[in-house]
Amino acid sequence: MDKQWRQRFLDFLTGKKSLPLTYDPFFKRIFHPDIHQDRLESLISSLLGVEVKIVGILPNEDSMLSGESFVVMDLLVQISGGGLCAVEIQKQPYAFSEERLSCYSADLLMRQYARVRGERGKDFTYLDIKKVYVIVIYEKSSRAFSSCPEHYVHYGKTIFDTRLDMELLQEYCLVSLDVFRNFQYHKPHNRQTAWLSLLATEMLADADAWIRIYPWLEEIYQEIAMLRTKPGEVLGMYSEMIRTLDHNTLKFIVEELQQEVVEERTAKEKALAEIEELKKRLAALEKTPST
Repeated sequence: MDKQWRQRFLDFLTGKKSLPLTYDPFFKRIFHPDIHQDRLESLISSLLGVEVKIVGILPNEDSMLSGESFVVMDLLVQISGGGLCAVEIQKQPYAFSEERLSCYSADLLMRQYARVRGERGKDFTYLDIKKVYVIVIYEKSSRAFSSCPEHYVHYGKTIFDTRLDMELLQEYCLVSLDVFRNFQYHKPHNRQTAWLSLLATEMLADADAWIRIYPWLEEIYQEIAMLRTKPGEVLGMYSEMIRTLDHNTLKFIVEELQQEVVEERTAKEKALAEIEELKKRLAALEKTPST
């Protein structure tokens, strides 16, 4: 471990800090649907605004995106009614986030299509395809989110400018944990605020205030505290987390460099186009007879 994570580990063992629940091994310890299905259902329901029931966990290995994930937590579940819901937590905003979200959602839809069509055979109809939801929780949100600092949860779906009443199947929920932490306005007292506070709270002294508002969080914090008696297990979870971070950091650097190349190429092409336009105007002026 580097100095930062070593200190975070020691602060947990001495009761100063909670676990970093926005990382895969820790999140799944608290929310894994095999053990705590009710918690994950409650978290997803609070973000989507509808009550969901998880009926199964799906593997991520059959994704059509060839493993191009840049996340610190990734969980895919099938919910009641047959729809799919992917929950991701990202440490930092990655390049091409809009394109990535669109591709991930399309991947979920096509995976559902392939599975359902295979199960239904000749009886398949497009009515068998249900909604897919992509939930992304950002530890650090991108510049795009700064345009609406009064919101930390953004829910989106396709709508038509004519108010055409067609319900398409891809929906999104984007959460800015950094905005939630620094939110200057009143936070409503509801399940959504409770779950986001659990994910965002680092100091256990702050957790006491949330427990007073949401007493049911105490059970989870007690479960976290009990892990102090298993330092070897927690150390293994930290090691797994750091391996994922190192891998994703390298991929992030590559992607950032790729974005810089694209931006530089675009700027160069724009500059060349402007030069050509100026040359044309200059040539036209030179052809104009003087008076």
